[in-house]
Amino acid sequence: MALERSDVEKIAHLACVGLNEADLPQITAALNSILGLVDEMQAVNTDGIEPLAHPLEASQRLRADVVTESNHREAYQSIAPAVENGLYLVPKVID
Repeated sequence: MALERSDVEKIAHLACVGLNEADLPQITAALNSILGLVDEMQAVNTDGIEPLAHPLEASQRLRADVVTESNHREAYQSIAPAVENGLYLVPKVID
C-alpha cells in the first residue's frame, strides 16, 4: 500500500499537523518506507513460534526476603501530634 500526496495531506489535516509544501514529497516517501517495512514484517512466516515476553527469556535474580532494617515506629510516632493504636490521626478534611 503506497500513500500518495493527497493521502498525506488528508492525514496531516486529520492530525492537525501543518506541513510545508516543500516537505510533502519527503514526508510521503518516509511514510511509504515505514509502510513498506510493515509489509515486510507481516510477510514473515511466524507459524509455530511462541510469543516472547522478553527477548532473552531470562529470569530475574531475587534478593533474599529478610528484614534489613529495625523497626523505628515508636520513635517516629513519639513526635507525632496524635497517634492511636499505631496509626497517625489527622484532622477530617472532607465533610
